[in-house]
Amino acid sequence: MRVAPLILVAALIACPATGANAVNDSDVERLIERQLVPALLGEDGIGGVAVAVRIGGHTLFFNHGWADVANRRPVMANSLFNIASVRKVFEAIVLAQAVQRGELRFDDRVEQYVPELRQGGTIREVTLGQLASHTSGLLLPTDHPPWPEHGYTLEGFIRALNTWTPEMGQRPGQTHTYTHAGYVLLQLALERQFGLPIGQLIDQRVLKPLSMDATVLPAHQLDGEHAPLPDAVQGYGEDGEPIGVPGNQQSYYDFPGTGQMFSSARDLATLLAANLGDGRIDPDLRAAMQLAQRSVFRISPRNAQALAWEVNNLGGPTIVDKPGGIDNASAYVGMVPNQRLGIVILVNRGSRNPHEVARNIILPELARF
Repeated sequence: MRVAPLILVAALIACPATGANAVNDSDVERLIERQLVPALLGEDGIGGVAVAVRIGGHTLFFNHGWADVANRRPVMANSLFNIASVRKVFEAIVLAQAVQRGELRFDDRVEQYVPELRQGGTIREVTLGQLASHTSGLLLPTDHPPWPEHGYTLEGFIRALNTWTPEMGQRPGQTHTYTHAGYVLLQLALERQFGLPIGQLIDQRVLKPLSMDATVLPAHQLDGEHAPLPDAVQGYGEDGEPIGVPGNQQSYYDFPGTGQMFSSARDLATLLAANLGDGRIDPDLRAAMQLAQRSVFRISPRNAQALAWEVNNLGGPTIVDKPGGIDNASAYVGMVPNQRLGIVILVNRGSRNPHEVARNIILPELARF
């Protein structure tokens, strides 16, 4: 199979490097080509990778492989990928900004915004901050394998929340339990508070201010047949077989706004630069991004949880990051904030785990450049 070559494009985003550029772009390219791409695509070469590296005050883009193997459409920096749970970063920023503005508080109980939960038990204790930091203890069958055959309507979701009880001896705020259901509930609370669909909230408060014009939360039918999303890549499973059409969304929640977002390496590079403090950004939004990166719960001596972001110190530089993945897509955004360094990795193939190679090899190596 002929494989699309690695393409390097350098671009100035937010601000140029000052003085002589100490970073050799070819060194970065070799690291991506030799260490990252083989780890993500494997030997069969099915699918592709879009990478953006923020280093030395500028951004480098690397595109490798195919957005659509059958049609020989190469991956580009503008290709749209399913970003899976990286979407949670956007909702965390919306929440952090709302807290800064005094529109709500982290300690507000979610029942204040979703009154149907006042009939429940433990769920009445859960706060917005706990949902955003995965410390609510909330865990439903849709959060972990073996995956259930059926999901939830909105009414069914509310019923499940009202009957939910935490693991023996646990209370909200005391443990760390990664939960997709918690962010679906956070979505509902934000929508109720502001009277807008979550897609519009994210668009108004994050995407438009950053001019992330390509990023979208599609409104088409979840897990169903629909026209391909323009510029979206074809998704492939771990075995290399195509899954869904370009723009395919998957969810166990059968109500609007619960699918995945789609973005490009170019758009996420803008988000990355903004989170690193580069460029001209509204001070209110910049402060919200910084607030969302702060550790709020210690998971282990080397790992902590912020709002959506994870904070990792594995013996090298401190890395703030967010992985994401479903069966036909893998995504990652990671930063070394004290060096204003970061990376975006998008793969149109499931179960690639880009966070492993990024945390253990790529970001530590980049930090030494």
